[in-house]
Amino acid sequence: MDIITTLTEDYHRFPLNQTYSIYAPDVYFQDPIFKFRGLQLYQWMIKFIQTFFLNLKMDLHSIQPQDDYIKTTWTLSWNSPLPWKPRISISGYSELRLNADQLIASHLDYWNCSLLDVIKQHSFSLKKQS
Repeated sequence: MDIITTLTEDYHRFPLNQTYSIYAPDVYFQDPIFKFRGLQLYQWMIKFIQTFFLNLKMDLHSIQPQDDYIKTTWTLSWNSPLPWKPRISISGYSELRLNADQLIASHLDYWNCSLLDVIKQHSFSLKKQS
C-alpha cells in the first residue's frame, strides 16, 4: 500500500488506528501549540486527542503529493470536554516531508485561524447557550 492511500485512510478514521509505521522514529512535529521530536511523543499526542476530545471528526479536503513532500488540507472538529461541550472547528493544512526511506520525517500543521480564535469558539458557544 502506498503512503498516499495510507494517509487518506488514516485521515478518514482519525484518531483511531493510525498507521505509525509510515513515520520515521525521530519524526519532528509542530503545530501552533506543540513542538517535539520522536514517534513516541507523536503517538502520545494522538492518544491524548482521542481520550479528551469528544465526537472528533477529521475532514480531508485534499492531498497533494510531490517527490519528497505531501500537502494535505483538512478541517478538524470536536466537542471540548467542558460542561457545555462546545463544538470547535479548525481548518488548516499539513506539510509532510519524506526522508530517503519514504517515511514521514516532519509533520508541520498550520491553522487557518489563531489560537485565540479557537479559544473564542469556546466562549462564543457558552454565550449562545446562555
